Amino acid sequence: MSAAFQDLVDLAGERFGAVVVAANDDFFAPKDNLIKHGAPVWIEAKYTNRGKWMDGWETRRLREPRAEPYDWCVIRLGAAGLVRGVDVETTHFKGNYPESCAVDVASGFSRTTAEMKSRTTEWREILKQTPLKGDAHNLFAIDDAPRATHLRLRIFPDGGVARLRAYGEAVADWERLRRRSEVDLAAAEHGGLVVACSDMFFGSRHNLIMPGDATHMGDGWETRRRRGPGHDWTIVRLAAPGTIHRVEIDTRHFKGNAPAACSLEGSADERTWTELLRRTPLTAHATHTFELSGGVGSITHVRFNIYPDGGVGRLRLYGTPT
Repeated sequence: MSAAFQDLVDLAGERFGAVVVAANDDFFAPKDNLIKHGAPVWIEAKYTNRGKWMDGWETRRLREPRAEPYDWCVIRLGAAGLVRGVDVETTHFKGNYPESCAVDVASGFSRTTAEMKSRTTEWREILKQTPLKGDAHNLFAIDDAPRATHLRLRIFPDGGVARLRAYGEAVADWERLRRRSEVDLAAAEHGGLVVACSDMFFGSRHNLIMPGDATHMGDGWETRRRRGPGHDWTIVRLAAPGTIHRVEIDTRHFKGNAPAACSLEGSADERTWTELLRRTPLTAHATHTFELSGGVGSITHVRFNIYPDGGVGRLRLYGTPT
């Protein structure tokens, strides 16, 4: 069963730029596995010189009393943001998952291991100690979390977690961004969000505005083959209201399934749409750049139409925030 917050960006995702910076222990399975993009896998009869190979983060069994009754792992988020929900996934951890967990966040936190241990007052708890289920997605909604740059997962007393997802909204430093000549107003790392689409059978709509270039077809937005009339579309809520001057549409990796054409519309109220880019042919496996002359003033949302269907790796909407 999914939760509404899973429609947001995974701020702790490896592909979003997050990094695991420290953990007190990862004896059985390395801490970096915690934020991998792919689903955890199980390989029967695969062992290392420390025990069963596991696709996750797993600590040794606690034997001696200690001041902290938990193990911990710290992640630097891909962008500063507000965490709205977490998924503490224990898939394949059936007899070795933690009894419970808690989640804390901090902003502007030092990255050294020693200070992460000692400067506990900088952490703010956003999920109190809560029981976990083994071999499951443990979904927890978060209310009133502050803007954060780092997240700490605490597990009680020890054990293994396959993946940690921290879904939320990026909060950009617009005072700094406004000093640039132009900004990608759609970028997920700035707070952009793909809020809806007609179809995403083969590739998630969220991929369109992720950082970096798409690395393969599965890293873009791709719809199924349309057999009837009409066309596919997606709607992006811009990170900030603004005027768009330049559009980049990247169909690289889509060689036999790129759209034949595209168009772009903008809106300031999600009801009235104005054409920004008329229907224009696209080329497979290529990067396209379109300059927009005149503009339509400040907008908050963009509707990206593709004809009739297909796949696009990335959509960049460069402009000036207002």
